[in-house]
Amino acid sequence: MTVFRDKTKIQKHIAYYKAKGSTFGFVPTMGALHQGHLALVREALANNTICVVSIFVNPTQFNNAKDLEKYPRTLEKDVELLETVSKDIVIYAPTVADVYGTDAKAEHFSFDGLEFEMEGKFRKGHFDGVGTIVKRLFEIVKPDQAYFGEKDYQQLVIIKKLTQKYNLPVKVNGCKIHREQSGPAMSSRNIRLKSNYKMAAPFIYQTLQAAKLKFGTKSANEITAWVENQFAKHKLLELEYFIIADVETLQPVKRKTKTKTYRAFIATYADDIRLIDNIALN
Repeated sequence: MTVFRDKTKIQKHIAYYKAKGSTFGFVPTMGALHQGHLALVREALANNTICVVSIFVNPTQFNNAKDLEKYPRTLEKDVELLETVSKDIVIYAPTVADVYGTDAKAEHFSFDGLEFEMEGKFRKGHFDGVGTIVKRLFEIVKPDQAYFGEKDYQQLVIIKKLTQKYNLPVKVNGCKIHREQSGPAMSSRNIRLKSNYKMAAPFIYQTLQAAKLKFGTKSANEITAWVENQFAKHKLLELEYFIIADVETLQPVKRKTKTKTYRAFIATYADDIRLIDNIALN
């Protein structure tokens, strides 16, 4: 397995194989890999000649310096895990300097308002950081297709908008949420959960499932009030937001219509660890 730390070297490697007709699938990650990431890698390998996985904790998308500091960095374990899928995966694990030079700052983007919904309301500047790193990685790797999990559904919609607005020749694919056996969406943050919070975490997905059942007969406001009440009674998990939104505009639904598609989105705190999840409603 080849691990590149330098963008010039990986670009030469990719150009060599593209000249031979190879296609490239790309899975951008921040490391601390789990089975959800491996599912994306398998999807990339199934539909492309070669898969590139980037492992890079991007500083420009953290609005909380402590969160950035605590984010797990496990490159050796990540490489070993990827080798269980295929030894032909190409890894790009750059330094901050290799990606940003001497100025690790986020560019400013307009995603036609998508960036101001949900996560954008609670994580100021987050999607500028996401847009900056994804655009740079696409420019470095020049993939034919890229793969993102639907756990970060808002991010997925925004990246699709990014490719449209900047005419980036990459097909962006969303892949279904990979879950722990007990229900929670797989996340690199899960490994930081203390045992009592790990036991409490399935409540998040259970609540989403219950909200989906209610969606057929209850209004969005009624469901939201019910979810807020459920979390108000929970001793460990603190609800940050629960929103039912249009899957295209990401705007909260005021009145359901049969011609639109909706998802329920949730963000909670388990101690100091922030967990997000979502579920398709119709």
